[in-house]
Order: sequence, then C-alpha cells, then structure tokens
Amino acid sequence: GGGGGGGGGGGGGGGGGGGGGGGGGGGGGGGGGGGGGGGGGGGGGGGGGGGGGGGGGGGGGGGGGGGGSAAFSGPRIAFYVGLKSPHEGYEVLKFDDVVTNLGNHYDPASGKFTCQVRGIYFFTYHILMRGGDGTSMWADLCKNGQVRASAIAQDADQNYDYASNSVVLHLDSGDEVYVKLDGGKAHGGNNNKYSTFSGFLLYPD
Repeated sequence: GGGGGGGGGGGGGGGGGGGGGGGGGGGGGGGGGGGGGGGGGGGGGGGGGGGGGGGGGGGGGGGGGGGGSAAFSGPRIAFYVGLKSPHEGYEVLKFDDVVTNLGNHYDPASGKFTCQVRGIYFFTYHILMRGGDGTSMWADLCKNGQVRASAIAQDADQNYDYASNSVVLHLDSGDEVYVKLDGGKAHGGNNNKYSTFSGFLLYPD
C-alpha cells in the first residue's frame, strides 16, 4: 500500500515495502504462532483423549463393584443329624448320627441346637414311629421348653408311620431348639437315618 504512494517516495516506498515485507515476515511469524496455537489445539485434543481414558478407568471400577455384590459374608450355620438308637416315652431325642454340623451349634450329647447368632432359622424333623404295639407317637419341636410345632403318627395294622413338621423361628443367643417325644416310640435305624432333625440360619439380625 505504501508502494502505491508515489514515485518520489518510491525508494522510501520500497523501503517501506521492505518493511512491509518484514512485517509480512512478522505476519508469517505470527502465522507460525498461529500454527503453534493450532498445535496447542492438538494438545487439547490429546487432553480430550486422556479424558476418555479416565472414563475407561471408571468403567473398570464399576466392574469391581459387581464382583463385591456377588460375595456372601454372613455366618454359615447348618446341621443335619439322624437317630441311631430307638427312644420312647417322654424324652428329648438325642440324634447321635451327625452328618452336617457347620458352626458346631448342635450338641449330639444333649440333642439340642443352641443359638449363638441371632436371626431367623428354619428347622424340620421327620420321626419314624416304631409300629406293632397299637399305640401312637407324638413328637414336638421345642424352643426353650415351649412347643413350637407338633406331629403325630398313628399305628394302624402294625405299620410304621412318620411324624413330621417344619418351623421358621427367630432365635436369640442362648436359645435352645430340640425335638421331644410326647409319648410313643421313635425308631432309630443305625445309619439308615429313618428319623432326622435339621436346621439352618436363613439370615442373621
């Protein structure tokens, strides 16, 4: 533009043009700076990629949470016992054939399950009556001396019969659960487990 300014000032204008050229070079440098700015933009894009990587890490954390939800950390309490020797009259059935006793809360010497972990429990029993004498047999499941379930077996034509029942109970620490005869005869059966008693913790308090 300065070059257009007259012939006399042409040299000066030329100088000015040179200056303009220098300015143009500076402008080019500025353009280079702009290019550098573009490079900075590229760096920003790289930062965006890093952000994406962070998102992937978050997904991995979610997977870890799923693994934690599948684990069960509660106490494992369960027992399954059978009756080897016959019993009769009015007595606690001492199931002396211990098959399962997780936690060792069942005592075969007393025939009683003693709670050590508060919670909701399931119990079931099946008692085979010794037939042949024309009588009946009653079997009660008791908690601390109080009947919580009863079952009866009738002797018909000198046959064997079962008395069975199941309960769901809330137990406190120290509570005792057992099966007691209330008359009649319970058949043992050595290792055949004709008469059984079992229970387990559904969930703790």
